[in-house]
Amino acid sequence: MWLLPILLAAGGCGVPTDRDPRPIEPSVTIGSYEGPMANPSPGAFLERLYLVRDNQLVPVDRRVSALPSPQRHLEDLVTGPTPQERAADLDSALAGTSYITGVQVHNGTAVVGLAVDNPIRNDETLAYGQIVCTLAARADVVGVRFAQDGRMIEVPRGDGALTSDLLTDADYRSLIAP
Repeated sequence: MWLLPILLAAGGCGVPTDRDPRPIEPSVTIGSYEGPMANPSPGAFLERLYLVRDNQLVPVDRRVSALPSPQRHLEDLVTGPTPQERAADLDSALAGTSYITGVQVHNGTAVVGLAVDNPIRNDETLAYGQIVCTLAARADVVGVRFAQDGRMIEVPRGDGALTSDLLTDADYRSLIAP
């Protein structure tokens, strides 16, 4: 007696009662796609660099495929503007130089090593501003210092005053384009 309600309930579940298997028409055709392709992604990460226009620092965001290391970020800055950025009248006080020997980040402080024969003079505030503002734009950098031959050196802030203290983008605010 109890078997009849179970059979009736099972019959009402929408399960087909065919004895033999039947083919199912797929809703999606599996194979090669011949339609238009989407444009490739320009990069999942933003890399902010500070370039120069009219003696001011200009923030520029580039799309990159991977989050760059501090070293790679600095290398991209030293490489200078892309052709598109040059067409927008952007330049660099650092383009093509090789006096930056590296960068290390410890507890949020980026220490940029400079070669002993460093061609940046103390009056080249824009060059130091580019480095500081670019590195300070990183989430893992709180401030920047400069070292030469293992010793911290003085560099100009945006107001021209020399300091060996920790520098941030606030020290170059007067040079950043509105």
